[in-house]
Amino acid sequence: MSNYPLPAVSLIPTPGRARAIVDLAREVERRGFSGIYTPSIGDAIGFCVTLAGATEHIRFGTSIVNIYTRHAADYARSAAFVNELCGGRFDFGVGVSHDPVNDSLGLRTGKPLADMRAFVDQLRGAPGVRELPPVVLATLRDPMIRLAGEVGDGIVFANAARSYTPHSISVLPEAKRSDEDFFIGNMIPTCISDDRDAAAARNRKTMLFYMGLPNYRNYWKAAGYVEEMEAVEAAVAAGDRERLPELMTERWLSDCTLYGSASEVREGVERWMDAGVRTPILVPSSAAGNQMKALEELFETFA
Repeated sequence: MSNYPLPAVSLIPTPGRARAIVDLAREVERRGFSGIYTPSIGDAIGFCVTLAGATEHIRFGTSIVNIYTRHAADYARSAAFVNELCGGRFDFGVGVSHDPVNDSLGLRTGKPLADMRAFVDQLRGAPGVRELPPVVLATLRDPMIRLAGEVGDGIVFANAARSYTPHSISVLPEAKRSDEDFFIGNMIPTCISDDRDAAAARNRKTMLFYMGLPNYRNYWKAAGYVEEMEAVEAAVAAGDRERLPELMTERWLSDCTLYGSASEVREGVERWMDAGVRTPILVPSSAAGNQMKALEELFETFA
């Protein structure tokens, strides 16, 4: 990685381990990783408030928060506060989440593109807010990428196909593609182990949820995985979800996730950067333990 910056790291403030995760965030910064990004599984904004005080120079952000769970003006005040507190190191990642998640919360959603455009307008027009951080849109397919190129300060994918990423980035206006301040990230499920089969199995387990989402399957079809996704859809329709891991081919899995030995993962990160992702965000899991073990393996890999 001598000619490449270190990737960013996804951290989840798991219940019962809040102080330990904050200590790990400081260690991520000390080791020179390029960022810390936290998903909406926990209190992402609350965690970012803590990161603003617990770190000194590393960039950090949400990747992502759900635009439907709070009013845009309320989000604006929180985002501006975090950004001021940390001296401008904060990236505010926002997205529409997924229908099963929103349904489980009893949220009423509309058209994703129209809702996102309205949210960004309301965010930037919130009264009493002095300076917002960069607004990074969660993107997957071309229409949301175009919208991000129009109204956003960056894009962040999750579980994207590396082979399709150059196409996705090409959808952005040239001015945004050439702007080094325009955030281009991707959250990449990562499992590091010399037991490559065990690491692959762990990533297949991570990807099970996303296999059940039509928007992801449609994206992967566009990326060239029509046969795999049609097989998955047939299994889902038949109620045979137990077959899904075996339908996740190595060709697809190695294009959308990182797994294997330390050297394989380091080389994989470089390939993602070569594909145009400026900030690979590694989402670590372990074939031999929990998030703490996964981070230990990640630190050893990029020592």
